[in-house]
Amino acid sequence: MTHKLLIATHNPGKVREYRDLLADLPIEVTCLDAEGIALEVDETGATFAENAQQKAVTYARETGLWTWADDSGLEVDALGGAPGVHSARYAGPDASDAERYRKLLDALTGVPWNRRTARFRCVVALATPHGEVRTAAGACEGIIAFGPAGEHGFGYDPVFYMPEHAATMAQLPPETKNRISHRGQAARAAAELLREMLEA
Repeated sequence: MTHKLLIATHNPGKVREYRDLLADLPIEVTCLDAEGIALEVDETGATFAENAQQKAVTYARETGLWTWADDSGLEVDALGGAPGVHSARYAGPDASDAERYRKLLDALTGVPWNRRTARFRCVVALATPHGEVRTAAGACEGIIAFGPAGEHGFGYDPVFYMPEHAATMAQLPPETKNRISHRGQAARAAAELLREMLEA
């Protein structure tokens, strides 16, 4: 039997990444736009885990579908962990990716290379319509570059430099990014949880 799994996002890039990551599970992946769901869940949690759980539980209850929701963001040490849970809204609600990372680069003006350490974090929450929720997390360390580079990815990827790859996240081929990224780590752990839940 194939379960339908709702990916609680309007971001086509994310849906594509998750569809690839979940390709070998007996599920049909759908998303908010495909299901015509206009409901917006206010992300009022203080942590990525709280926000992910809020979204997963709300959409699962609303739609009657198994739901996969994530929250992720960038923590910059020199900025006290900002933008953190506000990463997507860091430059205002309708800002572009470029406007967000430009604001970040401006905030780090004058900060030397060795103090530009940062990490991407991601938490995936899985919820069933009857209220079962499980979470998985991933993190990825890097340095905020002095300027953007690379054509792949989205969000802050062009300014997130990974010394061990000598490249920004946006310069990595998508399959490499999916393997090492915070979202890739969280998604693989969540896929295992999903497999267990499906078998149960």
